[in-house]
Amino acid sequence: MKVFLKLGWFIKEEKKNYIIGLLILLLVALIDLLPPQIIGKVIDGISFNTLTKKTLLIYVIVLFLAAVLTYVFRYFWRIMIFGASMRLGKILRSRLYHKYTSMSPSFFQERRTGDLMAHATNDIRAVQNTAGGGVLTIADSLMSGGAVLITMAITVDWRLTLIVMIPLPIMIVLTSYYGKLLNRGFKKAQAAFSQLNDKTQESIAGIKVTKTFGYEKDDQADFKRLSDDVVNKNLKVSKIDALFDPTIMSVIGVSYFLAIFYGAKMVINDDITIGQLVTFTTYLGMMVWPLLALGLFFNIVQRGHASYERINEITNVKNGVNTEVETDKIPEGDIQFDIKEFHFPNDDSIALHDIQFTISKSDTVGIVGRTGSGKSAIIRLLLREFDTEQASEIKYGDHPLRYFDISSLRAQFGYVPQDHFLFSTSIRNNIAFSDPSLENEIVYNASKTSYIHEDILSFPEGYDTVVGERGVSLSGGQKQRISIARALIMNPPVLILDDSLSAVDAETEEHILENMQNVRQGKTNIITAHRMSAVSHADIIIVMDEGTIIERGTHHELMRHKGWYYETYQAQALHEEIASSLDELAKGDDNDGTKS
Repeated sequence: MKVFLKLGWFIKEEKKNYIIGLLILLLVALIDLLPPQIIGKVIDGISFNTLTKKTLLIYVIVLFLAAVLTYVFRYFWRIMIFGASMRLGKILRSRLYHKYTSMSPSFFQERRTGDLMAHATNDIRAVQNTAGGGVLTIADSLMSGGAVLITMAITVDWRLTLIVMIPLPIMIVLTSYYGKLLNRGFKKAQAAFSQLNDKTQESIAGIKVTKTFGYEKDDQADFKRLSDDVVNKNLKVSKIDALFDPTIMSVIGVSYFLAIFYGAKMVINDDITIGQLVTFTTYLGMMVWPLLALGLFFNIVQRGHASYERINEITNVKNGVNTEVETDKIPEGDIQFDIKEFHFPNDDSIALHDIQFTISKSDTVGIVGRTGSGKSAIIRLLLREFDTEQASEIKYGDHPLRYFDISSLRAQFGYVPQDHFLFSTSIRNNIAFSDPSLENEIVYNASKTSYIHEDILSFPEGYDTVVGERGVSLSGGQKQRISIARALIMNPPVLILDDSLSAVDAETEEHILENMQNVRQGKTNIITAHRMSAVSHADIIIVMDEGTIIERGTHHELMRHKGWYYETYQAQALHEEIASSLDELAKGDDNDGTKS
């Protein structure tokens, strides 16, 4: 019953619908009392030879009207009660979706996609069923059961009614015990389902890698293990669930025995008539559903309680990014970094330390360094993906980042991440994601700047080509260039390319950078890269190592310094020269072979 207290906020909102629905349900319960009474009177009329055709016709008409009214009323209580439960499902889904979309990346690093999907599907369905089926079963069992018991006591015999109620306390104790077992078992079953969801999502997303490494059999075995675990845990729940009906039917069976045994004695003693005994046993048969409903109620409520707790665990998680706004100004001006020390959440190792530099408005800044040197950490702090004390140590214009509305802040950035995500829609819709109403000419210009226009035109359907889930039908370089076009089309004050040229060749990279210099004049650009050629044109280059800055300056200054940047640039240039020479030799051999 605790779940109804937790859902009190919703029941108050929908109290009108619930009250009307329950009143109609009560009317149905009262109408259902008529047929047994009529059956008893007909039997007594036949026994005492007092039944006339007119009386029988009246009884038939009353039964017909009762059936029609029951049909109409049942339609309306379903609309009221189940309609309310549907609205609860809608509210909870909206809350979860809002929660998911408003949380910082650290939230998703700690939770897996399959588990989050399970909350939005199975858990919400269980809570929704509690607000619909749960309310129905408890109300119907109390109203119908109570009405039947009272009618049995008043119209037949109160002593016989008390006798048949003797086994009921045993049923109440047992079903309550089953309910507690069901709650624990259902929690475990839902957790197992979440793990299976995770596995399924991961297997589908990584199917290419799985096939490349020939890991299909192992993956199938892992899936089977998780699937068996879900089945086993649900079987345990089903075994507990299966105890309800036999327990209730056993209690009803004992009550039937007591009713027939003592009822027959009362007929012999002329305390009641045969017709009354038939009416009584018919009413006793009508008690089967209220008692079954009571058992079903425990089942539904325990499932709903377990699921609502799981949902609350998610909705009560605090956002890792502070959303309080201290200025309504739009971010503008230079970007200043003064980070003394930064740790990622739940990680004691130092990700960044002693970071001091300024990105002047309209400058192009390159950030280079080994893998894990801290390049992306700087970008993620700038985008406020993490909100620690360091958010006060990065200023945009005259204010720390945390002073700005987070949506207003991020609107200043056009961000192309390392992990390129394309939606399962047309190439045009992917590029024009920020504003689908943009004219085609603007989309084409952004594509030309990112050097992907000709590739797109070579596809059979051009810009209408559907790229498939996560852009599965495109190469890595094509996905990167479409992502760049998507950021460029926004014409943002600050464009961030986070190692976004790694999958293109040197010639394509040169074309993209040259185009960007032409269209991005007067705007700020930040480029992180492993390839030094991607940042050689930058106004300032920051060299990172082990979370701190080890060199800074223009390309020419760093080359004169002959430090890490110089050595890496020379090594990469030599590698490309050797690769180019090998390509020319290969072409020469092909030409010789053709001539001969």
